[in-house]
Amino acid sequence: MRLIDALGERLAAEKSFFRAQLLREDIARLEKRAALAGSTPDVDEYRRAGRRLGWTPMDARTSELGAALERLLDAMRAGDDARALEAWVEITRIRLERMVGCLSTPAPKPTE
Repeated sequence: MRLIDALGERLAAEKSFFRAQLLREDIARLEKRAALAGSTPDVDEYRRAGRRLGWTPMDARTSELGAALERLLDAMRAGDDARALEAWVEITRIRLERMVGCLSTPAPKPTE
């Protein structure tokens, strides 16, 4: 799948240890889904299993990826690289928004 190849190319050029680790984790997730797409004939079973392959720790916040993750799963199952990339961009946007939201929570002001 072209998306996995593109992330692998980015990983090969990445100088930041942190970003490289995140890329390795995403590539592993996508490879698991690609393998699942080829080995799970039932669409509903594939979607259920595809949502629970570790997008977030213990998949606690995976549901927040919602429709974008469904589109990615469907595109990967169909082998549609263009739709997979579109869904991936949306998933990345959602994940970044959540991360920034967690980091931007105002700290309590000290009492004087």
